[in-house]
Amino acid sequence: MDDDKSEEQHVIAAAHHLVKALKVRTSLSNEVRRTLADLDIHLAAMTEAKEDETTSLREIEGRFKSAQAKIMTLQSNCLKIWDTGPSDKLLEYLQNVEEIQNIIVSLESMMPNKNRKQNRLTNQAHSVLQIAMIRLQEEVINILAQSKQCFGHAYVSFHSCEEIAVDEETMVSIEDDSVEAISCLDSSRSESEEGIIMDLVHPGVVPHIKSIADLMFTSHYVQEFCQVFIRFWKDALHEYLRLFWMQQISIEDVLRMDWSCLNCRIKKWRQATKNVIAFYLPSEKNLFDQILGEFESVSSTCFIEASKDAMMCLLNFGQAVAIGPLQPERLFCLLDMYELLSGLCQDVDALFCESHGNFIQVEYHELLKNLGDSAKSIFLGLGNRIASNTSTTPFQGGGVHPLTKYVINYFMLLSEYYVTLRFLLEDRVVENSGGVVDALVRLDISSEFPCPLALHLKSIASMLESNLEHRSNLYKDDSLKHIFLMNNIHYMVQKIKKSKLRTCFGDEWIKEHIVKYVQHEKSYERKTWNSILSLITGYEKSGKAVLKERCRNFSIAFEDVYKNQTGWIIPDIELRDDLNISIALRVVHAYRTFVGQVRKSLSDKHIKYTEEDVEQYLLDFFQGSAKSLNHHWRR
Repeated sequence: MDDDKSEEQHVIAAAHHLVKALKVRTSLSNEVRRTLADLDIHLAAMTEAKEDETTSLREIEGRFKSAQAKIMTLQSNCLKIWDTGPSDKLLEYLQNVEEIQNIIVSLESMMPNKNRKQNRLTNQAHSVLQIAMIRLQEEVINILAQSKQCFGHAYVSFHSCEEIAVDEETMVSIEDDSVEAISCLDSSRSESEEGIIMDLVHPGVVPHIKSIADLMFTSHYVQEFCQVFIRFWKDALHEYLRLFWMQQISIEDVLRMDWSCLNCRIKKWRQATKNVIAFYLPSEKNLFDQILGEFESVSSTCFIEASKDAMMCLLNFGQAVAIGPLQPERLFCLLDMYELLSGLCQDVDALFCESHGNFIQVEYHELLKNLGDSAKSIFLGLGNRIASNTSTTPFQGGGVHPLTKYVINYFMLLSEYYVTLRFLLEDRVVENSGGVVDALVRLDISSEFPCPLALHLKSIASMLESNLEHRSNLYKDDSLKHIFLMNNIHYMVQKIKKSKLRTCFGDEWIKEHIVKYVQHEKSYERKTWNSILSLITGYEKSGKAVLKERCRNFSIAFEDVYKNQTGWIIPDIELRDDLNISIALRVVHAYRTFVGQVRKSLSDKHIKYTEEDVEQYLLDFFQGSAKSLNHHWRR
């Protein structure tokens, strides 16, 4: 400013000097005349420019007042512009705001020697523009709120992770029926589903939101637009997560949850994670690109800011589950979570490929690794849990022990995850390629189970057999010991033979174990019936007294066996019938021959049970309900 005054003073001094010089001159040279003519032309041009600037300023002022009036009229309405009717009202508002923007550009491009009027107009225009920008922020939120589409659950695909509980005393089995139901998993669980882009807002409003964004960006209100846009979608995503009970939960709270509650939360987490990563976030990114696609880095930054909190909420919950107790009942949920995340790797890598979103990628792959490690640890530790599961009390009735049901049904469920288990046991790393299944397909997997998994399952089965052998030694009755082992080994064979595990264990293992339970069946027959049958054989040269004694001893022995072994149980009907037939063939035939000979020497009153009685009573064996024979002697 001081420089301007100094220059002006120099010009005034020069003019005074020129006037003074002209007063003393009576004639002028041609050179002086040309210089004075140039000066006259320059002064005329300056006067004309000043007049033009004044005229232009008046025109700008008129345009400003017109635009200002229209803006303030809409501004004073208590309703939002979008609520006042057709979208042309918003268009009119945007046109007038753009006019203010153009006026500011015109004013700031004028000569630097601004007068007061020019300064005043510039300040007023900036003030109106600021008011309009605040209003447009409100309009963006209002338009989004009114046009947001309902994002449903139509694209969820998952199977339930049922509980397998372990108490302090023993591993408690799950019912066969429920296990079969769990084994029949959703057939679509390993199919890759095409990503579906949903409209998060009504498509008709997208151009209007984009127009607001473009205007705010060119007005240098980038941050203001991004703030409201990010906040709206961040809140919308948290609201969506609440549908799945996925509010922020601390790791400590997750670790303190009882299993039934946590199991339910995990199911919800899987739903939420699948929907958010596969459908919601791609749809959100598509919307951000439609509106902010011309400003690529801004679009990417806004998307990451809007989604990172929700992603971290999901990932933190997953980490809390991954570091939880390594209990067997958690394995299937961990495998479900692992398979889900491995299948979504490609989606996550596409969504968060930018450098400023890379931390989400890193956290995601870290969670995937931790889930895999925990699942692997539980699986590899299962044998030790079986070995340490001991008891001092024999299992009543000699049926299929809950531990056997638990382990074999556990195997049935594991067979649904054999691809993933192979992946984990071979310490492979999920690449950014579509997950475990795709990666293993590329490894040329056959239908057979992989060797590491097969070996470990056989090892666990062997530990189970050893445990059962120890439990069988708790029985005082050797016959019951063989019934117990026969039942349990038969259960193992039948379950494995009819499942996917057959390929894993192999026909040789099945044959060997069929031989084992058949041997226990034969050992039972020898232990129980050889001594009894000896009472009714080898009697050909016996006298009446010996025959009477044999009749009496057989009846006593048969009653004792009947009382005990009707309380024993063979749950498998076919196995029970086969054993009953085998016993009947030996016992009834021998008894019929004996009774035929006895009747030659003794009356019927010495024969307590007829052949038909014995045959009928044998059918009561192994039903699990102890009975006593109350048969009176015939007179």
